[in-house]
Amino acid sequence: MSDLMAGIIVGIVALPLAIAFGIASGVTPEKGIITAIVAGFIISLLGGSKVQIGGPTGAFIIIIYGIIQKYGLEGLTIATLMAGVFLILFGMLKLGTIIKYIPYPIVVGFTSGIAVTIFTTQIKDLFGLTIETVPSDFIEKWACYIQHFSTADLWCSLVGIASVVIIAITPKFSKKIPGSLVAIILMTIAALLLKNYCGVTTIETIGDRFNVSNTIPNMQVPDITWDTIKSLVAPALTIAVLGAIESLLSATVADGVIGDHHNSNTELIAQGVANLASPLFGGIPATGAIARTMTNINNGGRTPVAGIIHAIVLLLIFLFFMPLAKYIPMACLAGVLVIVSYGMCGWRSFLALMKNPKSDVTVLLITFFLTIIFDLTVAIEVGLIIACLLFMKRMSETTDVKVIMDEINEESDIVKGNLEHLTIPQGVEVYEINGPYFFGAGNKFEEIMAAFGDRPKVRIIRMRKVPFVDSTGIHNLTNLCLMSKNENIQVVLSGVNEKVHKQLEKAKFYDILGKENICSHINLALERAREIISHTA
Repeated sequence: MSDLMAGIIVGIVALPLAIAFGIASGVTPEKGIITAIVAGFIISLLGGSKVQIGGPTGAFIIIIYGIIQKYGLEGLTIATLMAGVFLILFGMLKLGTIIKYIPYPIVVGFTSGIAVTIFTTQIKDLFGLTIETVPSDFIEKWACYIQHFSTADLWCSLVGIASVVIIAITPKFSKKIPGSLVAIILMTIAALLLKNYCGVTTIETIGDRFNVSNTIPNMQVPDITWDTIKSLVAPALTIAVLGAIESLLSATVADGVIGDHHNSNTELIAQGVANLASPLFGGIPATGAIARTMTNINNGGRTPVAGIIHAIVLLLIFLFFMPLAKYIPMACLAGVLVIVSYGMCGWRSFLALMKNPKSDVTVLLITFFLTIIFDLTVAIEVGLIIACLLFMKRMSETTDVKVIMDEINEESDIVKGNLEHLTIPQGVEVYEINGPYFFGAGNKFEEIMAAFGDRPKVRIIRMRKVPFVDSTGIHNLTNLCLMSKNENIQVVLSGVNEKVHKQLEKAKFYDILGKENICSHINLALERAREIISHTA
């Protein structure tokens, strides 16, 4: 019963958002609702989270609008289908757990950037500005608004501002009834009264801009060519990555509230199937929606039944009440999206991150400004590249290479052996790697060895604190052995753990070094070093 009630409430909450997101994305209002119906049903039915509610979200508005402007509606359909395929591949390749670890500054950066961009796109409708064509560029858009602000319509402005106020204060009186629905009902009635009894005709409604239909479109498969696929790879990947991040973030937040654990890879596959189905019926990209998911949980939803009911409720509203949507003022929908953008902006998280290390602040600001000045595709690509570079830098810094002179006198070694046996013989150098052995460690070896003028006869490399080694690390280690061999220096490894040992053996590294030069403990390595020195003496 609780799932039934939660589903009904979430369906009502989703209605104004679906209409607003559809219009803001550059498509008709019914396409937003169709997306919520089709994608919402599939995500709840097949998803890896029990309480996830799927549908169109604010994060996609900017991407969808940009794709339509450049490639048209058919291009959007193909890009969404491709994104669906990418999401299914992400799930099948078990990338769900990896995607969840995308750096937090990137997520906050482009989420805040999207919020600012959404707010910017709503200024014209919020104040009823008379502008024939609004520029797409962020800075030019604000310049245009300032230039034309004298054309603002008083009644549209009142409807828009009143909508914002109503949505903001409704939660103080009722947690169950969505403020956006209250605002739409009150402002629609107010607009009709003003028009019919006061002669106010300047308040533009959905019906003035769109032909509203309650007919479910037939399934249509677009003509897909190889050239089209190549041109849409970047936007499709952006949709897929953003959809994956948002859906998994939403599912993770939901887990924390209900004490459950979602299956991230199953969730990605469900998101992929939803994005394959939605565009075939004229829908737009969809993902897990945090606000609707939390509404579901707060109203008692605990199983996928609630999400399925939410889709059915939307379908019934679409079939029987959709024609009434034409009376909704555009300024009211702009007010809904202003509140959505405020909720998305996360200004508290943004300010908190500004106090973090400079590298995090750099990633945050670059992602944010690229999102609002250029577009989300560029922001995500550049943000991820910067994050990867910073990750590699930080990982290389965690690997420490040091030279041990004369004696090895650490407490753990004293317990295991005798200090007399741990004295380093003449002609032997001992290096210790502390951390993962990969790209950065090889360079550190070269820098440290270059600091020593005398060439030893044996180099002992202690690897007891090396948890793993990658292909770059193996390559560097191989080069080190070959270089040492050319200089008549023997390399001996000490304390190699089983995982690293298997990786080296699989790479046929021991064919170069010789198994006799692989020692389980530093005592044995020092004994091997003495043996080598005695043979070369």
